[in-house]
Amino acid sequence: MTKFVFVTGGVTSSLGKGITASSLGAILAARGLSVASLKMDPYLNVDPGTMSPYQHGEVFVTEDGGESDLDLGHYERFIDRNLTRGSNLTTGQIYNAVIAKERRGDYLGATVQVIPHVTNEIKSRIHRVAREAQADIVLVEVGGTVGDIESLPYLEAIRQFRNDVGRQNVLYVHLTLLPRVATGELKTKPTQHSVKELRSIGIQPDILVARADEAVDDELREKIALFCDVKVENVIPEPNAWSIYGVPTMLEDVGLGRIVVKELGLEAKEPDLAAWRTLEDRIRNARIPLEIGLVGKYVMLSDAYLSVAESVKHAAWAHGCEPRIRWIDSERLERGGDVEPLVGLDGIVVPGGFGYRGVEGKVQAARYGREHLVPTLGLCMGLQCMVIELARTALGNEDANSTEFDAFTPHPVIDLLPEQRDVTEKGGTMRLGSYPCVLQEGTLAHKAYGQPIVLERHRHRFEFNNAYRELLATHGMRFSGLSPDGRLVEIVELRDHPFYLGTQYHPEFKSRPHRPHPLFAAFIDAALAHARANGRADAQAPVREAVR
Repeated sequence: MTKFVFVTGGVTSSLGKGITASSLGAILAARGLSVASLKMDPYLNVDPGTMSPYQHGEVFVTEDGGESDLDLGHYERFIDRNLTRGSNLTTGQIYNAVIAKERRGDYLGATVQVIPHVTNEIKSRIHRVAREAQADIVLVEVGGTVGDIESLPYLEAIRQFRNDVGRQNVLYVHLTLLPRVATGELKTKPTQHSVKELRSIGIQPDILVARADEAVDDELREKIALFCDVKVENVIPEPNAWSIYGVPTMLEDVGLGRIVVKELGLEAKEPDLAAWRTLEDRIRNARIPLEIGLVGKYVMLSDAYLSVAESVKHAAWAHGCEPRIRWIDSERLERGGDVEPLVGLDGIVVPGGFGYRGVEGKVQAARYGREHLVPTLGLCMGLQCMVIELARTALGNEDANSTEFDAFTPHPVIDLLPEQRDVTEKGGTMRLGSYPCVLQEGTLAHKAYGQPIVLERHRHRFEFNNAYRELLATHGMRFSGLSPDGRLVEIVELRDHPFYLGTQYHPEFKSRPHRPHPLFAAFIDAALAHARANGRADAQAPVREAVR
């Protein structure tokens, strides 16, 4: 039978439940166990697709087109398993389903209440993930913090869950903070209160993970165990890690994987964490500095471009490089009109986004990359900015644009997809999920992938206007990736440029720490060559072969 591990958080938000849950998944997978993940978010939005990145960070897209929480990106990267839209549950989804059932009369006239109707719907979604994934373990992260009113239905549901499936099949892991006070001490009182709050709901945590900014000594662990009624060995210290990719081995070394397997009565092989330790060595030994500019309008919150930044790191580490990401505000480029933030870069990434704000700064970054032969990678809107920039050069004026930014432009080189013209609702109505792309032989894209057809994840409403293919082709643009019917442009690149490539899709969602995405690997390869050509990297330093 499938086992269930529920991860809750206390004291404060942003403790790193997602990284902890992902790392636990990684060390369980290293034991040969099949792991599936579920993130339960207590907000009333149906999904984060319509939320500002400043509210929620990036929107991660699954293979089947689900717009989901960014923690699903961590899950996929750490357990190396593609998830589905069912792996992200929100209160909006729950109430939508409950109200729809009430309207159909499914409840046979009963008064619809949080208990049992809402909690039953939550439990059914947990069972659905277990059933569809056929996994040995389902890791369920409960968003928010214990004590939040929004989280109460979820906590009640997971309390009931242990009685439903049997105590031996459920484990509760509670993540808390040991804050440091002015005297320099780490204090356990907030943890005690958090556990007390959880126990008042009816949940006794089996394992406590104690976050701190330094090592947690045995005396503190014993105190936590005594006051929170948890076995001492089940109080797991989790000090700040040198990298998020060091957390799996850190948690393994303090025994978390062994304890979970023992508590759930699972049969598992000895953990094989060789790949994670190799990755750690690769990160620690990265010596060649690379300056990569990430040009976006949400750079004040790096989580808005989380998967992009991680993909750059994965590829850089595989090349023996230390990535130094320069966060460049596209609005600053737009307002100031200068290119000073772009000077000295070894590579430029122009990521996705929506709306006209900051777009001209992205166009300016694309122009700088093209004219100065700096390796440039455009993602989704980044491709569109590349097209707009070259079209303006080809036409000899600044009129070319996307109808998203200028509805009355005389040269709509980027336009709304035909099937999007009658769409009125914003949520979940874009071109979403995995679609095939046919690569043209002899192109940068084909060389990077090493295969003729690829499947990549999309999230867009606007697309290249085919009326401008011939014009841009005469100015060096190659349409190196197309949809199978040839109707949609998926990849553009320039002929006489070391690396100038844009994708309409989001390759960052498929990069893995042990297996960088081919396009990011090719981009970093070109950035390294550019750095060496300009005397900004040690030409004699050994370069590790990129992991494919």
